[in-house]
Amino acid sequence: MTLRRCGGALALVVSSAAGAQALTAADAAPASAASGSAPASVCDAKRPAINFNRWNENWGVLADPCLARQPLDGLKYIPLSDDGVSYLSLGAGLRERYEHIDAPLYGAGTTPSDGYVIQRTNLHADLRLGPYVQLFGQLVDARTFGKKTIAPPDRDKLDVEQLFMTVAVPTADGAVKVRVGRQEMAFDLQRFIAVRDGPNVRQAFDGVWADWEHGPWRLIGYVTQPVQNRSVDSFDDYSNGHLTLNGLRLEYQGIGPGDLSGYYSRYRRDSARFLDATGDERRNVWDMRYNGKSGAVDFDIEGMRQTGQVGAKQVSAWALGSIAGYTFAKTEWTPRVGLQFDMASGDRHAGDGELGTFNPMFANGYYFALAGLTGYSNLIHLKPSVTVKPAKTLSVTTALGMQWRQTTADAVYVQSMAGVPRTAGQGSRWTGAYGQLRVDWAVTANVAAAVEAVHFHAGDTLRNAGGRDADYLGVELKFGW
Repeated sequence: MTLRRCGGALALVVSSAAGAQALTAADAAPASAASGSAPASVCDAKRPAINFNRWNENWGVLADPCLARQPLDGLKYIPLSDDGVSYLSLGAGLRERYEHIDAPLYGAGTTPSDGYVIQRTNLHADLRLGPYVQLFGQLVDARTFGKKTIAPPDRDKLDVEQLFMTVAVPTADGAVKVRVGRQEMAFDLQRFIAVRDGPNVRQAFDGVWADWEHGPWRLIGYVTQPVQNRSVDSFDDYSNGHLTLNGLRLEYQGIGPGDLSGYYSRYRRDSARFLDATGDERRNVWDMRYNGKSGAVDFDIEGMRQTGQVGAKQVSAWALGSIAGYTFAKTEWTPRVGLQFDMASGDRHAGDGELGTFNPMFANGYYFALAGLTGYSNLIHLKPSVTVKPAKTLSVTTALGMQWRQTTADAVYVQSMAGVPRTAGQGSRWTGAYGQLRVDWAVTANVAAAVEAVHFHAGDTLRNAGGRDADYLGVELKFGW
């Protein structure tokens, strides 16, 4: 299939981490219409929360007259049919973040200390045609103010972020869904296939997605071309056959205390460059994940194996990610004690016929920390943390991360698979340690604020390469309507 640029092609999102749900008649119908009974004295209809995926919000509940109206609700729900099931909903979002980092690449590169503001503005329209059809379009304008070094995820002039159609037909014990167009795509905790919400420009895909749901089973297929943004002109983002991600995913809910999922993907990238290999990259990706909760304990473990070729070299890479925690639900501030452990392979022997550097593909921009000083390649990472909730709308997390290299033959990597100069084949495994403090505040139903601070203490390997300690500060304000 040839997919054309700027939304002329097809895209997919399956985001179980964001709670993707079936588009069914029950979703679209207002509460009083679905029940067929007179409105109760107590209104059961609830306003939708602002969702990570805005297309997942159901504003059809505003058809219920018992729900109290707020300003501009006439634009959140514009009925197009007598039964209220068909409607148009408009929305917007704004994210402002100030960031300062004094030592990008731990100070071992040429990128200078930087302090700047990044801004992301979104406008969207959600059209529901009956109970089974959805048309969703979203524009993005992402800008930087005062940033010295601009990378592709930093800036995108006015462009199509999402544009897709979904047809979802309920069955006796599930649903059949097909989604075509440009849309974001995320799996699980977004370790390796992510929306990339941390940076300024989120990752979208042009492709086709379909799934079949039956009881605890879900089978998903996807054929995609990741969108690449240029930000030279407006509406110039594109995708092509030089970068593709296709695959199949199978999920089963309710195995013991958790859910099991696995997928196979074929990742293709032309003209790839690694420290020890160049050429067309063709990776077979095998992934398995088990996650759930038992009492006060929550857990998530995921493993990935990669084979294939980069140029003339054979790929043999792997990664493991895990997070577990215990929540003291009856204790004041409901503290949660967590432990995160991650590993990813590096290239053990430069100059041989094998490439062992793990490629995280479309990694989460904030899985480790917003500072961007930790990449998911050639890594051993251990991170205990404590999270408390002094108030219902306030969350405070403190953590200590410790990092090693999986092999000293390969480099220390930061996000976007950038290797720190003069570290490959040099020094010890120990990379360093960092302290992290993050505060999240849900100011209102529409406004959220966050502050994150990170201090990274560099080990001798980084210092001998010209690096030093690094500090990061991020202050963020988000508005959704």
